[in-house]
Amino acid sequence: MSIDWQQQLCNNIKSVDDLIKTTANEKLRTVFSSHANQQFKIKIPTGFLSNLSDIENDPLLKQVLPHANETQLTEGYLHDPVGDMDAMATPGLIHKYKNRVLFIVTGACAIHCRYCFRRHFPYSDAQINKENWEPAFNYLREHSEISEIILSGGDPLMVSNEKLNYLIQQLEQIEHIKRLRIHTRIPSVLPERIDSELISILQNSRFLVSLVTHINHANELNESNKGVFKQLKQSEIQLLNQSVLLANVNNQAKILIELSEKLYEYGILPYYLHLLDPVQGAAHFFVKEADAISLMDEIRQGLPGYLMPNLVKEIAGEQAKTRIL
Repeated sequence: MSIDWQQQLCNNIKSVDDLIKTTANEKLRTVFSSHANQQFKIKIPTGFLSNLSDIENDPLLKQVLPHANETQLTEGYLHDPVGDMDAMATPGLIHKYKNRVLFIVTGACAIHCRYCFRRHFPYSDAQINKENWEPAFNYLREHSEISEIILSGGDPLMVSNEKLNYLIQQLEQIEHIKRLRIHTRIPSVLPERIDSELISILQNSRFLVSLVTHINHANELNESNKGVFKQLKQSEIQLLNQSVLLANVNNQAKILIELSEKLYEYGILPYYLHLLDPVQGAAHFFVKEADAISLMDEIRQGLPGYLMPNLVKEIAGEQAKTRIL
C-alpha cells in the first residue's frame, strides 16, 4: 500500500503542462501565473481534480491554481500572520496555548493550497527533522501543563509509518500528555496514504486520538475517499473538520450547508470555519467578517446545531482561537 501512495506523489501535478494534460483544457495556460508559481510551486494530487464540475469556475481548482493576484503586495498581509515564529519554543515546537502545543513534523505537503498560512514558513530554519526532536521532547517533559499534542506541518502524515510511530511512542512516554490531535489534508486528497498500518498505529496508541481534516467544499468528498473515512471512524478515531472561508470558493450558505451535511455522512463533525489568515499572497480569498457573520446566520436556519461549525479567526499573540459570534 505504501508504494501506491508514494507513487501517487510522484505523479502529482507539478507544472502547467501537467495541469493541462490532466484536465485536457488548454485555456488554463492563459490563467496560470508563472510568477505566482515561482513564489509558491504548484502541487496537486491528480485525484483531487478527478471530479471537476466546471473548469472555468471550479471551487477545487481555485484552491490550487497559481493566480496573478498572489503576486500583488497587500497592506496588512504578512509572511507569518499567526505568529508561529514568535511562539516557537524549540525548533519545530510551537507553544501558543497553555495546555497544548503544535509539533511541526515535516514541511512537506501532498497538496499546495494557494491560501495556506504557512506558504512562507521557513521550514529549513526550524530544523524540522527527527535528529532535532530531542529538544522538543525535553521541553515537553519539563512542562507538565501540556496535555495535548497537535501534529502539524506541512502535513504530518507525509512521513513514513515508521517515523510517525517512533514519534508517537516517544510522546506516549510523557505521562502528562493525554491527547493527540493530527491536522491533515491527506485523507481527502491522497486517500491511498491511509493504510492499515497507519490506522493500527493510531488505534493502538494510549492517547485519545483526533484527526482533524481540512475540507473546504463538498466536492472534495467522493467515492475515492469515502472508504478511508469509514475505516478511520470504525477504528474509533475522532474525525473533525476545519474549513477556511474562501471568496468565490465556499462563501455561500448553500455550499456550506451541503459541506456540513456531507461531512456528517462521511462520519466527520464540522469543527471550525476559519476566517482567512492574512498571509501575503492570499488577499483575493478574503471574506469580510461582517459577511461571514451574515452567512452563519443564514446557515443556522438550514442546519441542526451539531452540524454548525464555530466561526473563528486566529490573532497572533492571543491565548486561544477567537470565536466570532
